Amino acid sequence: MSVEEEEKSFMNLNPLRNSPIITTEEENTMFNFEDYVAEKVNQVNDALDDAVPVNYPKTIYEAMKYSLMAGGKRIRPLLCIAACEAVGGHQSAAMPAACAVEMIHTMSLIQDDLPCMDNDDLRRGKPTNHKVCVCKHSLNPLAGDGLFVLAIEQMATATPGVAPNKVLAAVRELAKAGGVEGLVGGQAEDLRYTGSNQTVKLETLENIHLRKTAVLFEASVVMGAIFGGGSDEQVEKLRIFARKIGLLFQVVDDILDVTQSSEELGKTAGKDLAVDKTTYPKLLGLEKAMEFAEKLNGEATAQLTDFDRKKVAPLVALADYIARRHN
Repeated sequence: MSVEEEEKSFMNLNPLRNSPIITTEEENTMFNFEDYVAEKVNQVNDALDDAVPVNYPKTIYEAMKYSLMAGGKRIRPLLCIAACEAVGGHQSAAMPAACAVEMIHTMSLIQDDLPCMDNDDLRRGKPTNHKVCVCKHSLNPLAGDGLFVLAIEQMATATPGVAPNKVLAAVRELAKAGGVEGLVGGQAEDLRYTGSNQTVKLETLENIHLRKTAVLFEASVVMGAIFGGGSDEQVEKLRIFARKIGLLFQVVDDILDVTQSSEELGKTAGKDLAVDKTTYPKLLGLEKAMEFAEKLNGEATAQLTDFDRKKVAPLVALADYIARRHN
């Protein structure tokens, strides 16, 4: 699937029709999800392009920018902006954080695809970073490292007019999400069990993916809420919401890996089964995994019932999109 086809499939879905807390009448009077996504994604892409100019050494910047600007739905930046708006903030306060979280996410994709990790050839419908960049494979991890550090710098320097304590709190969230307590630790545990013939319990699998996947959703939403001026209570409700949809994203990802083709996914299908990785369909069965996904979606949106319905409509729609996506 090309980047254009991927984005088109995102725009054509109207998740609010299935929301447990948004009625059809409210959907028609609140906002248009497709227009919202198109506008925000364009703004995020412009901000990302500006944030990573091609400087010296050119090879490393080109490698960083290749993966960062290769397309994708920008779900994490969208969640960051939507959370900021949900608590009454303006997206300008959250845009640096939205860019930073996409940089961290892209770093994780570059590393996941490396020969020493998943050894994948396709990402977002394009050749992976180590397959296309002219630099040696040993330089590709540095592209990820560069994006990680640039993300922290982005947060620290590109958020004018926001109180320093809020910037510090947001930086702490992002650094924790990208470190041993988050992505790094989750990936290490995932690699430990892959192909090991060890019995993986549901609790262990959830712990891996809460760290490997959900933690970046959590950071996205919490940072947005912080920059939007949310109260402690609002931030914590949104934190729970984000953890649920982050785990939901992984469950759906596992389901799609066994039900969709590589062309439909934009990445190699059936990879988890080929490397003997424990997934939710493998552990629970496909039907139970789908039921678990629906349960997580309901638990996530339940956290939003005390918010202004119009303001949280994008978050509700994004959660439902994650639950019902096809790639």
